[in-house]
Amino acid sequence: MTADKKALLARIEGLDHIPTIPAVLAPLLRYLERPLELLDVQRLTDMIAQDKSLAAQCLQMANSPLFGRWQKVDSLRSAVMGLGIQRVSDIAMSCGVLNISPKDGAGIDPVVFWEHSLGCALVCRQFARTISYPDPSKAYLAGLLHDLGIIVNLWTLPEEFRTAYDFARSEGIPLHEAEQAKLGFTHCDSGRLLADHWELSPDLCDVVSLHHTAPESRDHAGLVALVELSDLLCRMSGLNHGYTENRQISLLEQPSCAVLSQQCPELKDFDWARLTFELDSYMDEVHQLVHAVYRS
Repeated sequence: MTADKKALLARIEGLDHIPTIPAVLAPLLRYLERPLELLDVQRLTDMIAQDKSLAAQCLQMANSPLFGRWQKVDSLRSAVMGLGIQRVSDIAMSCGVLNISPKDGAGIDPVVFWEHSLGCALVCRQFARTISYPDPSKAYLAGLLHDLGIIVNLWTLPEEFRTAYDFARSEGIPLHEAEQAKLGFTHCDSGRLLADHWELSPDLCDVVSLHHTAPESRDHAGLVALVELSDLLCRMSGLNHGYTENRQISLLEQPSCAVLSQQCPELKDFDWARLTFELDSYMDEVHQLVHAVYRS
């Protein structure tokens, strides 16, 4: 390991400038690990209502067609009752993590990364439902959090990360490849440090650290593979990292596709064109929601 890489990793490992998981989200995460039948509408409503800004943002998202609501809801309890506990939990988590980004990312707009993450979350959820993956809500959360390491790098290494990002954009290569070339490690490595720091569940830790190498996951390869494929699909579309990668890929030939097909046999008959079409329909709404939540 080079001296430069050691110094950079030491700065990340300190996590001095990374915010802790938002106060409302820590108990919310723990609460949502319970079986759905043990969750209580009023308890969930009260937890979200502790943060007035979060509650307002949740209402804004709850009225978006992205979350399946076509009639306006005007109270948090109405949102929970109308959309269901799990959907509102997804919304609350989305709003909460959107607010941890630094407002000055060395000239890089963090909104770009959160648009990608929200888009990936939505694709993961729809993808999971279509192939009968057993936990679409966990898939949504995994998609939302998979790029936490990018936010870590924006907080702790803004100038160095900008160099890697500019290199990725100019060469049209995946961001993690540019990070490896310029930093000696990737957002998967730095993201794992934050995931451990936040005490995320083991499956989410694997997603954050292995979403470009799903076959390396020992116990949660199916979820990681689902996120990896969704991430690739978003990066090949308009919900990417702010630039287009200069390559052609076949999702069916990805190692993660073989991994996921072992858990979900329905994948062999999956309609990729339809998922791509649905992703296109998300784009404008994702842009509007992320800007509204992050800029508020």
